[in-house]
Amino acid sequence: MSRVDEVGDRDGWRCWLCDEPVDPQMSVNDPRGPSVDAIVTKAKSKAKGVAHERLAHRGCNTRKGAVAPVVPWAEHLFVLDPAPLFETAEMLQRKGGRSVVARCPTKSDADDAAAWLADRLSRLAPDLAVRASSEPGGGQFMVVLQA
Repeated sequence: MSRVDEVGDRDGWRCWLCDEPVDPQMSVNDPRGPSVDAIVTKAKSKAKGVAHERLAHRGCNTRKGAVAPVVPWAEHLFVLDPAPLFETAEMLQRKGGRSVVARCPTKSDADDAAAWLADRLSRLAPDLAVRASSEPGGGQFMVVLQA
């Protein structure tokens, strides 16, 4: 397992779960303190491969436990039927392709959501080459990810 400092420097001292800054000077016993989370994907768990390590707040890491993490959408976005981000990113890493991840009432809302999503996924799944866009459909606008 890597040292917290190494993982923190690599991840820019941002929690991969909540995307908030992590204070490297805070105690590792504090809920807002740094911790290392080992991510094991389904493919790696079957192959008994090495887990990928990411920086997380101690509290975020503890809340997640050993289940699939819930990565929230930004509260300022106006999205309907948002897809779970972690599972969507994992699916696109495995299979590639295209996925509709949310619906928005206006093009502006969909463009804002697509821009936020592309930025968020660059930190959530840095190895995933993905393009986020908005497309009209059925009187609304869809936010689409394509790997």
